[in-house]
This record gives sequence, C-alpha cells and structure tokens, in this order.
Amino acid sequence: MIAPQFHPGEVRGQCEPRGKMSFGLTPRSIALLLAGFVFLVFGLWDARLSYAMLAWDALVLLAAALDGFRLPKASGLTARRRWSNAPALDSQTEIELTIENHGAVILDCRLTDDLSPALMDATAHPEPIRVTSFPRVPASVRYKIEPQERGDCTTGLLYIQYRSPLGLAEKWAKAPLKQTVRVYPMLRTSEEQQIFLARSRQIDLQLRQTRQRGLGRDFESLREYREGDDLRDICWTASARRGSLITRQYQTERSQPVWIVLDCGRLMRSRVVAPPQANAAMPLASGSLRAHSKLDHACSTAVALAQLALFSGDRVGLLAYGQTVQQRLLPGRGAAHLRQMIELLAQLRAESSEADHLRVTALMGRLQPRRSLILWITDLAETAMRPEVIDGAMQLLRRHVLLFVAMAQPEVDAIAQERPKTVEQMFRSAAAQEMAGRRELLIARLHEQGALTLDLNPEAVTSSVLNQYLMVKERAMV
Repeated sequence: MIAPQFHPGEVRGQCEPRGKMSFGLTPRSIALLLAGFVFLVFGLWDARLSYAMLAWDALVLLAAALDGFRLPKASGLTARRRWSNAPALDSQTEIELTIENHGAVILDCRLTDDLSPALMDATAHPEPIRVTSFPRVPASVRYKIEPQERGDCTTGLLYIQYRSPLGLAEKWAKAPLKQTVRVYPMLRTSEEQQIFLARSRQIDLQLRQTRQRGLGRDFESLREYREGDDLRDICWTASARRGSLITRQYQTERSQPVWIVLDCGRLMRSRVVAPPQANAAMPLASGSLRAHSKLDHACSTAVALAQLALFSGDRVGLLAYGQTVQQRLLPGRGAAHLRQMIELLAQLRAESSEADHLRVTALMGRLQPRRSLILWITDLAETAMRPEVIDGAMQLLRRHVLLFVAMAQPEVDAIAQERPKTVEQMFRSAAAQEMAGRRELLIARLHEQGALTLDLNPEAVTSSVLNQYLMVKERAMV
C-alpha cells in the first residue's frame, strides 16, 4: 500500500455562478408548459379555451420564478473534494465530494466532477451524481475512479446544478477545485508482497547462521597475522599498538547496493493489453481490458524490488534514462528513500527516440565503481547489427552482477505461433519467427557471458525479478 504521505490534499472552494445567465427551467417546468397545449386542442371547439393555455403557462412560469427566487445564490454553497487513497495504476481510488448549503432551502444537487482523462477511462461518460443537501448540514457523496496513466494530472472544476424539492427552476454553479494529482505506478497487493518478504527473512537468517569469513569486504574482526595472509589486509594501527602483525578478517556483505536501471526510450512506449485473468481481482467497470505501456510495468517492478531490497537491508538506487538521464537517485535506505523513489518513478515518461544505452553504461561505471547488483529493464531493438544495449550490458558484466530483463511483445509471439491460412499471414508469421529467433540468440549470448537474463511478457516480469533477487541473495553472488 502507498503511504498516507502520497495522498492528494483536500481542496475546498466557494461556489460561483457559471455565467451571467446561470439559471433555467427544469424538465418538469417544460413538461408543465407543454401540457398547456391541451387547452389549445379544446380551443378548436371553443375559442375562449385557447386563452386558458396562456393563463396556465403564465401560472407555471410564475411558480418557476418564485421557486428560483427561493434558491440560494451560488456563493451560498461551498464544495470540497477529498481522496481516500493515493491514485495508482490498476487500483481504484475513491473520491468524496461534499456540498455545504448555507441557505434555508433543501437542495437537490447534481454534481459533475471535471477530471483529467488520465484519471478515468476516456470511453466512460459518467452521469451527474445526485445528492440532497440540507441547510447547514454537509452532504457527501462518493464515487470511484481507476487511473489510466502515470504522472501529474490536473483536476478541473466541480459543476453543480441545484434545485428545490419543487423542482421548477434550477441554478448552475461551479466550484474552483483545481489541483494537481500524481498517479503512481502499479503496486502489488500486500498478500503477494508478504510471500517474498517472508522468504527474504528466511534467507537472512540462514546467512547469519552460516557467515563465511574471508569472503567479501565487510569487516568482521581482527586476528593475528598468519603466513599466507594478504599484506593488504594488515591493520597497521592495531599492529603498532600490539607490537605484532594484526590482520583484518572479512565476511560476506549482508548489505549490498542494488541499482535499478530503466530504459525510457521509444521501445518502452508500446502498450500491452493485460489478459482478463491477470486482473480478475479488480473487475473493470467499463468492460474493457487495460493497456499499460512497458514502462508502466517496469516502474511497477522497480517499486516491488525496491520494497523487497530495502526490507532485506540493501541500499537501492535508481537510474532512468532516454537520450539523457531523466531521474537519478543514489543508493540509500529507509522509508523516506522509498517515498522519494516512488515519486521519481511516477514522473518518468517514455521518449519518442531511441535511448542512449552506452552513455548510461559509462555513467554507471562512475556512479558505482564497486561490485553491485544491477537490474536493467529494457527491450531489444530489431536491427541488423547487435543492439547497443547488449554491448552496454557486457561492459557492466566485467564488474557487476547484472539481471537483464527484456520485455517481450505478446502480440509478436502470438503471430509467430499462429498457423497461417493465407499468404499474407504466412509472411507475417515468418517475420515474427525470425524476430523471435534473433531475440532468443541475443539473450542466450548475454547469458553465456554471465548475466542473469529474463525475456518475459510485461505482466510476468515482477514476480520473476523478485525471485531472481532472492536467488542472488541466497547464493551471495554480489
């Protein structure tokens, strides 16, 4: 779950008229006016009954005017918007709208909240929300939305139509409830996360029971020098105090730096439609399938790995890049560090050009000279030459443990596996098979060089990455 600090703040505003002519007749008044035409029909037999229609319409208009006069001014209403939780992809967020009526008449209000398309399904056309507001008693109503895009988005005005219980006239008002809301990456449920946290705790206990001396560079204790010890491990200050050579004894590090490197180039812009079974726990109100970009799935994986690594005692850093570095966060620990990372991930945007992989490889060499675990989430470009990202990955392998994740495209795999029925389908299937074969060969060569590699559909990446991280911790590979 996202911490309360991520929740958008409550916003309140006094209503104001929507325009110079911010009032009108209701459908009930119009229906009563049209009913006056009945007298016109009878006027065909008696002309005096035609005047009865005019009298009826005048009476209806007079009643509507008096009804509208009783309605409070727009400034007599106050509106408020409150969020139940922080908006995130693949999760529903509840919004509470509150109307405070400072007048003396019971009001039947219809509320229309102007939200950004990033906060709700663009194909959905929500109906106005009805709420009854009693004088000096706040009236609240709640509704749910499901964000569609990560990042910052702006909410608009709250439009209000209000009328009395008589319902012959209504006034139109608007409340300035504009605010900037940040939509965060997809998050795993607490039940799913607990499984990996429990396994991480078990691995940590095993490592404590079987601490290996002499491996790693984490200081463990001092002892007398023995023949064959490395001269670089001699502690000269302790040797001077004791009058004999003293050497340092090391153990395997239990806290390693973990870097999350995210590709924000054009290949990560492609959207992947999640299968219905992947979202069975959260049915869609609109009846359509979700389609998130590969970068959205990468950000979700980054959050899940950061939570698990920080729980395991490791330090986590972030490097997101396109043609230039978009976000950079040096390795750190703690809840504040995790909050900062989630904020940075929410602001990532996929670029329209190819990412500069070799530049980020050189930057990683400067930022992290010591051995570490690097999670690199990217995709492989379909080129005649070897992609630059493979060259960059091989450079990192000389010093670091690399978990290289290539996000596959389910549509291409489906085309490669289908049985063609026409000539056009045959060529499409052959092209898809060639792309899949070349991709498999590149991943295999990188694996032969010592990298941990994954080539999976985006919705299956997170669980596999967490399992690979726990395997690295269990084997003390860093």
